[in-house]
This record gives sequence, C-alpha cells and structure tokens, in this order.
Amino acid sequence: MPTPANDITLTIGGRSHSLWSGWSIESDLLMPADAFELEVFVRSDEQLPPVLKEGAACTLTLNGHRVLTGQVDEFEHDISRQGHFVRINGRDTAGPLVDCSCPLVSLRDVSLNQIIEKIIKPLGVSRYEIRAAKSGIRQRVQIEPGQTAWEALLAAATANGLWPWVEPDGRLIVGGPDYTAAPVAELVLRRDGANNNVTRLSVRRSIANRFSQITVLGQHGQYANDGLDGSQAHIQSQVQDQALTSRGIFRPKVVVNSAESADMASTVARKLLADSRLDGFEIRAVVTGHFTADGVPWTPGQRVRVKSEPHDLDGIYFLMSRTMRLTRGEGAVTELRLREDKTWVLDANPPKTHKGSKSKSAAGGKTADQEFEEKVKAARRKAGLDNE
Repeated sequence: MPTPANDITLTIGGRSHSLWSGWSIESDLLMPADAFELEVFVRSDEQLPPVLKEGAACTLTLNGHRVLTGQVDEFEHDISRQGHFVRINGRDTAGPLVDCSCPLVSLRDVSLNQIIEKIIKPLGVSRYEIRAAKSGIRQRVQIEPGQTAWEALLAAATANGLWPWVEPDGRLIVGGPDYTAAPVAELVLRRDGANNNVTRLSVRRSIANRFSQITVLGQHGQYANDGLDGSQAHIQSQVQDQALTSRGIFRPKVVVNSAESADMASTVARKLLADSRLDGFEIRAVVTGHFTADGVPWTPGQRVRVKSEPHDLDGIYFLMSRTMRLTRGEGAVTELRLREDKTWVLDANPPKTHKGSKSKSAAGGKTADQEFEEKVKAARRKAGLDNE
C-alpha cells in the first residue's frame, strides 16, 4: 500500500497549518500529559494568526488521523535577519490536571465515578470514561492541600487497580489495556537483513527495581471516629514474582498503604508487583515513518510482535510509549518503547477463565523472564556446563 504522508496539521480556532520545519509528539502511558513541539522557519514577514495564543485549545492530525487534543502551552516568535522562527509547545487535555491543585474534597462512601467528577470537572475536563469490569466504593477520600488533580486522580485509579490516560480525541480514560486485541504490526530484525523493518532495536533487562516478594500493610481503622472499621486494623496482602523465586532470588519489599480492605490491599500489591516486572524489561525500536504497514498511526496501548534474531526474541509485546518526530537529519521516524505483554494493569479487565483451561501470561504462554531462563539453560546444556 502507498506510504502515508507525514505532515502534521495543527488546528486552532478553525484555522490550520501543516507546513513545519520539524516537529515531535510524545505519548507515554506511564507519564501524564502527552506533549508536542512544532517548529517553522520562514523568510517572509508574516503576521502570526490572532488565534495563536497561550492556552488556546488545539488539535493535531496526521494524515487525517487525530493524534492529540489539548492546548497550546507556550509559543516563541523569534525575528532575525535570516527570517522568522516560531516554536509552539503544548500538551493534551491532562495538562491542567498536572499543573493545577485539586479542589479540597472530603468524601465518604463514594464511587470511582463520583471521585473523578469532583476532581476533573472544576478544571474544565468533562469527557471521561471508566473502562473496567468493576470498581469499588471508597469509605473515605481526603484530598490534601496542594495535591494536584492528577495526583488525586492517580490515587483514586490505582486504589481500584486502574490507570488514567488521555485518548487522542481528548477523552480521559480510567481503566486498563485490552490484551485481547490483535497485534497491529510485526517488527523484524534478522542477521541477514532480509525483510528488516527497524533501523535500531535494543533490549534492556534489569533487576535493580525488581522484587520477588511484596507485602502491603493496610492502615485501616487507625484513628478514632474516622468512619472505618477498627476491627480490621491489621490488613495484609502478599504476592510473589515466580520468575525470581524460581531462580532462588529473594528480594522482599514492604509497603504501608491506606488500603481499607483486604481486597484493596491485594489490588495494591498486584499493581506494585506489575510495576516491578515492567521496570525489569524494555524493548526500544526505531522505525521509519509514523504508521504501521496497515496505515495505522503508532499509538500506546497497541500490541506488537517482535522477531529479533540477535536478541533471540519472538513474541508479542505491549507498546507503552512512542515518540513521532520529523527532523532534517533523520526524516520521519518513530521511536517505540515496548514492555512485557499482559503485565501492566491486570485488574481492569481480568481474563475470563474456563473450567479445565490454564491462563497464559505472555505470547506462547511464557513470560519474557521464562523464555530468557529457558534459553540460558539450553545454552548451558549445549556447552556441557550443567553436567559439571
């Protein structure tokens, strides 16, 4: 199919511009507020359009696909003998939630939906969606002075095993990824160069922030008249990373949390364990252009198959972040960061289990750790080291 154009269009107040000297758009599910930067250099003496103002609502589209909805944070207009240089920076609709303090709120017996509305609506964010099989009732919610709206939103989401992010159309989503979606592309790196479609691919493995055992201690009913059940003052949940314990690695971590029930403590423990696993494995790939082979823009939340002979990889991974950019030196490229599949935010939409069936935690039923361990063992056997 023909290669899609790589022109980005900025629209503000009904006026659009598509000719840029360079640009970049960064989107990361683990970082709040997707960001963009646009640059243009012209020799003619042109007046900037009056709609270009700091705080102006804007949209970015790439070959007809909406890739960001947000606002202009700042712009710079530099005039010299060579001409006019304009730089525009902005973020998506999560920007005000990251910058501004949350309204002071004290609530009891409230749902996640009620908490979200109290946090985001005073700051002008009205479109949101909860993507989760279920969410609990918080017995008490207290917003601390100076706490940002995003910090309050993140606390409410993670207490339910969920995560907040903003879609390209500007909707705030509180939920988790769809691990049933089919992979959107295949990244190939072969030694002979046949059908290679990546210009760079690196794999990082680390144990620095990995833990084999995580224990969460609840703080339930610690104060008089706090509205909580004092009979459940000792709440504890413990989870283990079998990939590490099977290797005889013991790295414990204890966390004190304001969990109000054993279920909430378990949710927090599973999230912390998932975060630990995420820190231990990452794939970085650089590809030409900004679209998959099917003409779909690279977007965090997609699943991608990676086949790399030098790295001994062949499996499906989760696209956590991507940076699209257009520069004179590189041209149109996209940097992809992938993590282990079916590891992040597992409590949002838990898989349905059927009688007599076993769940699989990664492509081919094995995690990245398990695949790596098997390959190391095979190499040792081949070298005759296990017989010593």
